[in-house]
Amino acid sequence: MHATRHTHPAPSVIQVRGARVHNLKDVDVDVPLGRLVGVAGVSGSGKSSLALGVLYAEGSRRYMEALSTYTRRRLTQSARADVDAVLHVPAALALRQRPGIPDVRSTFGTQTELLNHLRLLFSRVGTYRCPSCGSDVGPSMNVSLERDLVCPACGHRFSGRGAEEMAFNSGGACPTCQGMGVLHVVDEATLVPDETKTIEEGAVRPWGSLMWSLMVDIARDMGVRTDVPFSELTPQERDVVFHGPAEKHHLLYHNEKTNTAGEMDFTYYNAVYSVENALSKVKDEKGLKRVARFLKEEACPECGGTRLCPEALSIRICGENLGQATERTLDELAAWLPGVAPTLPDDVRPMAEAIIGEMGEPILRLQELGLGYLSLDRASSTLSTGERQRVQLTRAVRNRTTGVLYVLDEPSIGLHPANVDGLLGVMDDLVADGNSVVVVDHDVRVLREVDHLIEVGPSSGDDGGRVIAQGTIEEVERTHGSRIAGFLTGERRVRARGCAHVEDVFAAGSIHLETGAIHTVRPLVVDVPRGRLACVTGVSGSGKTTLVLESLVPALRASLVGERLPGHVRLVDAGGIRRVTLIDATPIGANVRSTVATYSGVLDDLRRAFAGTTDAKRRGLRMGAFSYNTGSLRCPTCDGTGQISLDVQFLPDVDIPCPDCHGSRYAPEAWDVRRHTTRNAAGEKDGYVSLPELMEMTVDRALGRVGSLRKAKRKLRTLADLGLGYLTLGEATPALSGGEAQRLKLASEMGRRQDDALFVFDEPTIGLHPLDVEMLVRVLQRLVDAGATVVVIEHDLDMIANADWVIDMGPGGGEEGGRIVCADTPEGLAACAASITGRYLAPELGEAPA
Repeated sequence: MHATRHTHPAPSVIQVRGARVHNLKDVDVDVPLGRLVGVAGVSGSGKSSLALGVLYAEGSRRYMEALSTYTRRRLTQSARADVDAVLHVPAALALRQRPGIPDVRSTFGTQTELLNHLRLLFSRVGTYRCPSCGSDVGPSMNVSLERDLVCPACGHRFSGRGAEEMAFNSGGACPTCQGMGVLHVVDEATLVPDETKTIEEGAVRPWGSLMWSLMVDIARDMGVRTDVPFSELTPQERDVVFHGPAEKHHLLYHNEKTNTAGEMDFTYYNAVYSVENALSKVKDEKGLKRVARFLKEEACPECGGTRLCPEALSIRICGENLGQATERTLDELAAWLPGVAPTLPDDVRPMAEAIIGEMGEPILRLQELGLGYLSLDRASSTLSTGERQRVQLTRAVRNRTTGVLYVLDEPSIGLHPANVDGLLGVMDDLVADGNSVVVVDHDVRVLREVDHLIEVGPSSGDDGGRVIAQGTIEEVERTHGSRIAGFLTGERRVRARGCAHVEDVFAAGSIHLETGAIHTVRPLVVDVPRGRLACVTGVSGSGKTTLVLESLVPALRASLVGERLPGHVRLVDAGGIRRVTLIDATPIGANVRSTVATYSGVLDDLRRAFAGTTDAKRRGLRMGAFSYNTGSLRCPTCDGTGQISLDVQFLPDVDIPCPDCHGSRYAPEAWDVRRHTTRNAAGEKDGYVSLPELMEMTVDRALGRVGSLRKAKRKLRTLADLGLGYLTLGEATPALSGGEAQRLKLASEMGRRQDDALFVFDEPTIGLHPLDVEMLVRVLQRLVDAGATVVVIEHDLDMIANADWVIDMGPGGGEEGGRIVCADTPEGLAACAASITGRYLAPELGEAPA
């Protein structure tokens, strides 16, 4: 007889006790299981530390530890979180704010795995072409049954192609381009960028950077005039320069470095071959970079850019080959697939219906997330951060797991308000499958729909790291001290500047741009008001990036230096603009050696000041000695990084503060060089401070300790005015949030006239709380007050509502977009019936939608 088994109630929450990751202050919090849980807070408050640094880190680490040692050695593992206890945490997966950029062979089709289904469909039910006589061999079960196909015209027997033999990453690759779809060829237009120069003055650029200057002498020996402007050369002379034969010439030469002369036989390398020869010898990224400026990509002439071999392209369904099918956008593919099965014989129709049925749900999800405009052959490397993250999210839903903790970091990045419902639907499906979802986000439309909200704050850095509100949305809205509550209820909106009246918007002039068609964008004529804040809006794929980053910015930069405009740009009038600065939210620096102090330039001022102290002079220390990267005062144990990495064999490497410098990056001798400050603070004896001590201070605190160092004080004051006063001077810049990185990049531009400057921001509100957006709008207003022209590519309705002028692209994405739907004030856009953005903006402005 079996003993009675005791049943225990399943845990309902993840219990976190004593979390101290980054700035978390012994946080105790219960996170409901099987629910959609939101985590909110201003930048630097500690919300990502809680969600990713504690919940995900512990959930993934504990799952990994259950695997075999052999398996663990081949996986990237999370280190143990600094926390007293985390109970009942499921195995965790994270969808991060910045997914990795896939390799050059990855496409939208391979990432979504829809291409796998299409390859299978063409392989199994496609019409083949007889390799002997070229006749069609209709669909049959023979390929699935691994039988030979038989040509009805000539009787030739041949094998069908498996799905792998339809893949451009394996057996189906085009032999000419190796499955890349493009070839790198020499762009002759780049070889002589300035035809007013003579060849002797360096007109032929490859001969100066990739090949010996002796080519000039050989060209002269071949009858080319090298002392006249290149534009005056005859067609025959130009042909010798670009395509002349590889002949040997006997030359007398003089080596200026050694002041010696000699004679030797040299082979002529024309300008084109000079580049081709250098490209063939490239072994690393550095070498490729030297050659890349002389190259352009062209579609492979063999496969037409499809990446596939002729045999794979010969198989057709409804008259189309696989390459043509992948050229379709997702929306077009969804409309095409239902018509496939009815055209097939009865015996193969069920198989086609099954394969197509498997594609239905992921296609629908991707469409709901606003990705219907993407074609399956689109290179993954060209997708935006938000697009890549939404592809990840769709794959998670398709896997139909249960009992998993999904931690989503800013899934609304790059998402137009029209697609928020699709995002919520995906997250609801994850929960419905029995999973737990924790979403870090700032979009109030997302936060209003969560089952439970945890707010971390109240501010950033040392002033954050505490749970200031938690519960249902209604409970958080009633919580005194919550900083998100007013935005959830709609009682508070971001209004941080006075917008220009419509009749005054173009009072200072404009930047004029005219373009031809490119990608899915139609020919455009657009004016950007000078000295104003302008937003470029529209749904995903509507043409915002093409208009601003592929047209306006490169056209202005080319115009300013006298170079050729991009091929599709017909006209640009800079309107007095002489500087173009692009600022995005990408991380600053590649490693921990880049800090707030080095990037802002403050460290140079401090090193100079400390080198002038009596202590430094007595020790013979110059400015260079105070560099933690190369100076003699850097810590010898960690080499100035402030941390060391421990190799724990079968466990993940653990980065710990250096045991000798305790993270300061400096050797003990650096602490002995002290400088008098303007005031004494508790614990800082005698009113003196060392450079390592300053590096451990926040910007706000360091402001009171730099004394009479006017340059350093001005830079620190700028950082504080940009809302970065909570950052420590020694904080590594790669660890900064996107919003923090943007503001730090702006620091050097503040405090000077900007009448001739254009600043372009690509979705600057990524990762920003509404209060951070308010701060950002004030920063942009300071630029406008200084005379700058500011252009922002944006989805955030708060930012759009604060603009002077809005250029709305659309109306849809892909082929349904590419036009300027409306160019007007925010109020004018809200009243535009054709604008999808205007429809969502109207309620934000307190107006009825058009």
